[in-house]
Amino acid sequence: MRAVAVLQARTSSSRLPGKVLLPIAGMPLAVLAALRAVNTGRDLVLATSDERSDDMLAHIALGYGLQVYRGSLRNTLRRVTEALAAYPANTLVFRLTADNVFPDGNLLDEMEERFLAQGSRYLSCGGPESGLPYGVSAELMYLDDLREASALTKDPHDQEHVTPPIIRKYGKNGFERYRELGKSHFRATIDSFDDYISVQQSFVGVSDPVSESYKSLILRLEKAEYQPREEVFADKLVLGTAQLGMSYGIANHAGKPAPDTGTALIKQAITNGVKYLDTARAYGDSEYLIGSTLGQGWQGRAQVITKLAPMDSCPATASPETVASYVEASVYHSCCALRVREIDVLLLHRAEYRTRWAGAAWTHLQTLSQRGVIGTLGVSVQSPDELLESLSDPAVGHIQLPFNLLDWRWDLAIPEIRRVKQSRKIVVHVRSALLQGLLTVNDRLLWAKAGVRNPDSIISWLEQAKKITRISTTADLCISYCIAQDWIDGVVVGMESPTQLMENLRFADISHFDRDLLLSVVSDRPVVGAEVLDPACWEQNDIEP
Repeated sequence: MRAVAVLQARTSSSRLPGKVLLPIAGMPLAVLAALRAVNTGRDLVLATSDERSDDMLAHIALGYGLQVYRGSLRNTLRRVTEALAAYPANTLVFRLTADNVFPDGNLLDEMEERFLAQGSRYLSCGGPESGLPYGVSAELMYLDDLREASALTKDPHDQEHVTPPIIRKYGKNGFERYRELGKSHFRATIDSFDDYISVQQSFVGVSDPVSESYKSLILRLEKAEYQPREEVFADKLVLGTAQLGMSYGIANHAGKPAPDTGTALIKQAITNGVKYLDTARAYGDSEYLIGSTLGQGWQGRAQVITKLAPMDSCPATASPETVASYVEASVYHSCCALRVREIDVLLLHRAEYRTRWAGAAWTHLQTLSQRGVIGTLGVSVQSPDELLESLSDPAVGHIQLPFNLLDWRWDLAIPEIRRVKQSRKIVVHVRSALLQGLLTVNDRLLWAKAGVRNPDSIISWLEQAKKITRISTTADLCISYCIAQDWIDGVVVGMESPTQLMENLRFADISHFDRDLLLSVVSDRPVVGAEVLDPACWEQNDIEP
């Protein structure tokens, strides 16, 4: 049975224009991707557009002896099927993209063997189930199924992404031979200039880039820039960015880090699996730093949670139109700072805004969400009463609350969180795991500012908890305790440097701890007043010399 590969390539990519012509190992990216795909012997057609922007790509590819077809820029499905017009209906078709240069003939051979053995109509290599880095990917199907999809679909999404109609018909069958390899959190695609640097480094010293095994390149990728440095993917760790926009935290003496440090921290966090970046309108330059960093081709690799600006100046008797203006001003400024048209997650910085002004602010936020300006709406709560009220509102899809080893206030509300999470989709993040860093210091003056005049019992208890759990640091103990909670989806931790990030990534791995033992340490915790657990109350306490 005949098999052919189709390599999609265009010069007009939005995030990194012209990337398919960037040199890797001395030849254009698209050319190297094509030659590697056929290095065990099969036909290949490079399918590009008939736009003038792709004239040079087509000219260069032809110069390397590649077969080139030029068709519709936007209707990629039609372009692919037209490129294969000369092939019979039962031809096996591999779909590849020019920004993924790792796949080679050996990988395609392995996929074809599995495809035929299973009697499949569709097979996909990619995603976490594959065990392979993101970008070591390909799809395999029959040409007649592609032709049927092209003839029947009128959906622009299907036409752009080619295979959704086939997946809907036959299911998404995954190639999982290397699932146990566990490298899916690595990144071998080129979507930004940083990706390009990383992939380029993987080919340094390779004598024959066309024939080099994809498995060998994966091993090389581990040492490249912008790749994970921890074995465990920190998917429950949320990067708190208040420190990146202003001086923040009772134990923070260093102040706001330099922008370059903040950018490196954000990129390293995303690289190592952090899925959310937490910010707010009130966090100084934080939104601008995030927007600048993600604008370097990192959009979509992590969701941004921001919070509505404080509306202290909005009159209590303001009309719905006035309230809407306040809300829109905050959302507009967040969109501009983050460089986005849609905010992934927007929280009320104060839960009372959900009902104040007869609910006008919350109502307008829901309108903006319906318009596609906001993805998910949520609330940042301070008390169990605010939590329960927010849980009862089906429009709330995200809740953030303060929680740490000493915090007893939520014990009665946690069962309700679990119940609601079973009935609808809602994400729960916790902040203040280190109580603004207070739990990690022995400074009596700082404890006094928090309203604790004799912190010895607390410090002694924390030391005993570390011994019981065999956890070496208080920060590790506090973060691990939060991550171990089954009702918590993410733990917001503020960080000031890549070094601190790497420490927290290790803390986020609780696989080597006894979870039940870790959760049991609070059975004899010291009891502190609610005012100690609320940093907003600390400003009222004078520090004695």
